[in-house]
Amino acid sequence: MVEIGEDPQMGFESEEDDDELSDGELQEAFSKGLLKPGLNVPLLEPKKAINNVEGLKKCLAEFKKSLPWAERLDLTNYPAADIAAQAEGRAQQAEGSEDVSAEDDFQREMYFYRQAQATVLAALPKLQKFKIPTKRPEDYFAEMAKTDQHMQKIRKKLLLKQAAMEKSEKAKKLREQRKYGKKVQTEVIQNRQKQKKAMLTAVKKYQKGMTDKLDFLEGDQDQRPKAAAAKKQINKKGPNSKKKYKDKKFGFGGKKKGTKWNTKDSHDDVSGFKAKMAHGKGGKHFGKGGKTNKRPGKESRRKMKARK
Repeated sequence: MVEIGEDPQMGFESEEDDDELSDGELQEAFSKGLLKPGLNVPLLEPKKAINNVEGLKKCLAEFKKSLPWAERLDLTNYPAADIAAQAEGRAQQAEGSEDVSAEDDFQREMYFYRQAQATVLAALPKLQKFKIPTKRPEDYFAEMAKTDQHMQKIRKKLLLKQAAMEKSEKAKKLREQRKYGKKVQTEVIQNRQKQKKAMLTAVKKYQKGMTDKLDFLEGDQDQRPKAAAAKKQINKKGPNSKKKYKDKKFGFGGKKKGTKWNTKDSHDDVSGFKAKMAHGKGGKHFGKGGKTNKRPGKESRRKMKARK
């Protein structure tokens, strides 16, 4: 049935309670062209679901007769034994009598997992019986859903994206290093300016007679505690072997010039005087003939050079 409201083109008015029109009136209105699209709504009966169990079993039997098991690979198994229950010592239920809660996701997934395990254990012997390989060969290549050209495009895009990210990270690190370097440089310049200002202030105070301390001339010795500590540590160890040898040979410093000058005591001391040595009579080089290889005089040497 179709309900139609007031329409001036149809030549009749409906009451406020929307009287229902008969099929004859609707057909007459349709023949006159008074009905417009959207005014009539057909009422469709709900589709009835048919569960033909016998027909389904018959189709299944036909499939089993027409196709071998290697083509169907159908198996119906109960779940494998629950290893966790065996380890915990819990009693297991008989096959096919387990109550699995549909609301418990973990219990339901474990049931499917154990059922898949049992199916694999039952299928492998059958596959081996029909000589069907169950392991993928080493040179097995499966056809990809995407073409090589498409995958190359994706790979190129990923590489470009990765390069852009690396470039961005590198630029970020460089910026951070520059900021840190600039900060350190600024701190060093500020410290130098402070030291210079402090030294100038100390010099002015000394010039004006406000202080008699010359600590500002020591430089930055106080600013190098690590170097001073290292030097002190080296001094604790003592001098090396080279320094010890030079100390033993040359002494430890002191007066060097004038050590061989005569004094009153050395002038009066004649214990080391030897007459033979004093008069040229002692030693193999001091005889009547003098030295055997006596050097010629200056004039003789000049004449010898002229001869050459």
